[in-house]
Amino acid sequence: MNALVLAPAGRRLRALARAELTLLGRNRSAVATALLVPLALPFSVRPALDWMNLERSGLNAGTVMLTAAIGFAFLFSVYTGLVGAFVARREELVLKRLRTGELGDTEILAGTALPAACLGLAQSLVLTLGCLLFLDAKAPRAPYLTVLGVLAGLALCAALAALTASFTRTVESAQVTALPLVFVSMMGSGIAIPAAALPDRLASVCALLPLSPAVRLVSGGFTGRLGATEALASVAIALAWLVAAVFAVRRWFRWEPRR
Repeated sequence: MNALVLAPAGRRLRALARAELTLLGRNRSAVATALLVPLALPFSVRPALDWMNLERSGLNAGTVMLTAAIGFAFLFSVYTGLVGAFVARREELVLKRLRTGELGDTEILAGTALPAACLGLAQSLVLTLGCLLFLDAKAPRAPYLTVLGVLAGLALCAALAALTASFTRTVESAQVTALPLVFVSMMGSGIAIPAAALPDRLASVCALLPLSPAVRLVSGGFTGRLGATEALASVAIALAWLVAAVFAVRRWFRWEPRR
């Protein structure tokens, strides 16, 4: 019985994801941002690494740049791209029309987010392989933590993008409303600046930011220095943010154009 129910839902979800992927491919600026920014920005972090004592924290330049690259993929391949996508589909009445059919609200949002999430996942894999081959990054010592961190980051970015879109009036303003989370995550979640390089008190506060648990799991998977208690705490924080974001989306997401 469950299989009979899930099969049509899966087909609807795939159809919506294919349509969204087609629309994404037509948006050249969104594709360029999603593909090029996560590849280019990690190299801007490289000069600052020479001033940090990375060895004390069990890090090296390759691991830090790899973590930064995956973090930038979260922010630019998934989060900022999806904020614009959700707003554009809402203002074009696409979401409203979809709600009149068989698709449920969760299926509509998930189908819209699926291509960007898959792009972020594929980019994370490519970046990992590239850093392992061409930089001094080492293979993950606890790969399950890295996989868990990537999945948590993708899910959180999709949910937070839907929430941000709820308060965004136009596609043009989507770049502005997405900036606060992007900037805070870059500076405090261990993406542009390793968490180990922050003062202890500031690091404790930044560990509670939305993307900090995911980035911490990704980094901990490569270094193998994340203990079981710390890993569980990161998972708990990530789940708390995800539940809060999903609740907020169900409460405040707007399906009608904001005019």
